[in-house]
Amino acid sequence: MPKISKQLSERAVAAIKETGRHAVGGVQGLHLQIREAGAKAWMVRIKVGDDRRDFGLGSYPAVSLSQAREKARALREAVARGELPQSPTKQRKAALIAKQASAAPFAWCAAQYMAAKSVEWKNPKHRQQWVNTLEQYAFPFIEHMPVADIKLQNIMQILTQPQKEGGSLWEAKNETASRLRGRLEKVLDWATVSQYRTGENPARWRGHLEQLLPAPSKVQKIENHRALPWAELPAFMLRLKQSEGIAARALELLILTAARSGEIRGMRWDEVDLQAKVWTLPAHRMKAGRVHRVPLSNAAMRLLQAMPRIDDSPLVFPSPRGGALSDMSLTAVTRRMAVDCVPHGFRSSFRDWAGKMRFDPQITELCLSHKVKSETVGAYWREDALEWRTDIMQQWADYLDRPAKGGEVIAFKQARA
Repeated sequence: MPKISKQLSERAVAAIKETGRHAVGGVQGLHLQIREAGAKAWMVRIKVGDDRRDFGLGSYPAVSLSQAREKARALREAVARGELPQSPTKQRKAALIAKQASAAPFAWCAAQYMAAKSVEWKNPKHRQQWVNTLEQYAFPFIEHMPVADIKLQNIMQILTQPQKEGGSLWEAKNETASRLRGRLEKVLDWATVSQYRTGENPARWRGHLEQLLPAPSKVQKIENHRALPWAELPAFMLRLKQSEGIAARALELLILTAARSGEIRGMRWDEVDLQAKVWTLPAHRMKAGRVHRVPLSNAAMRLLQAMPRIDDSPLVFPSPRGGALSDMSLTAVTRRMAVDCVPHGFRSSFRDWAGKMRFDPQITELCLSHKVKSETVGAYWREDALEWRTDIMQQWADYLDRPAKGGEVIAFKQARA
């Protein structure tokens, strides 16, 4: 049978000065604890299962003897009911933390999410796109709003805000709005996992916003990159070779290799093996995030061998200031030549030509550094597709170097099957 302590009075409790724990009676396990520095606090020891636990009840004299006994009784009754309560002190701390968490503003949560995930993004441009879309379209509505308070109506207000061009953001700029919705969803998911909000995500699409907004496929305006017809490429290349400047040479190699603008502009001499006639792009420079080898045709080799090497610059096509060429430098070349196309469109021209030549579609996709659909075939081709692609890219270069007359299609041998 547990020992019952003598029930002390308020005056007797006030007279206690000795450091240590002092039973005050009235409720089993209730003590006044005095630390060496003189601070006094109430503690109640309760057996929970096979363990004995101490629960803080507050400092003395801020919490009086009668109040301490009342709190101690409530805790013992809760344990008797099978509950595992927190001490009042921990309850106050938990309430404060919960209050602070629920007040976390959306902009702060967005910044925390980007800091946690941006390491996965391939280039700073992607992070800037995140910042720009949120600042331009979401922050005017929810920048300082507690993330816990964001509801469906707030998300709808963002996605359907009117545009100067007419219509709502979702209708007038659906591609941008769709990306914005996905980014809102990710930030709110992060906030939920981080315990800054609870409940369903109001920015989710499936089974939710899809019931309120038209499907992107119904309102999205698909604008393909403007491209020259492949039959016009040989004549264009003849003119391009006569153009001066590093940007013109970069565009020429872009066409010969069917590469992307960013890949060409960031091309480094240490990526090029002139002896093996292969340009190897590291994974971090590729859209697909994996190493890609580009076979270099004879024309591509001649172009590279003629390029001067700039001291202290690892770049094949450095800008006049020494850094990489700007995103618009290659576009400026096509504009000066007065052709209705953009650099990226030459990849479409290559694909159309390859289709006309009846090359295997999946090998063509590999030439464009796209992932092939078949994992089995993809695993096999990792070893030997370079030889096939070398043959295709040489035929492409030969075609570009022999302008067709009167639109006549120049015939070449088919790629090996």
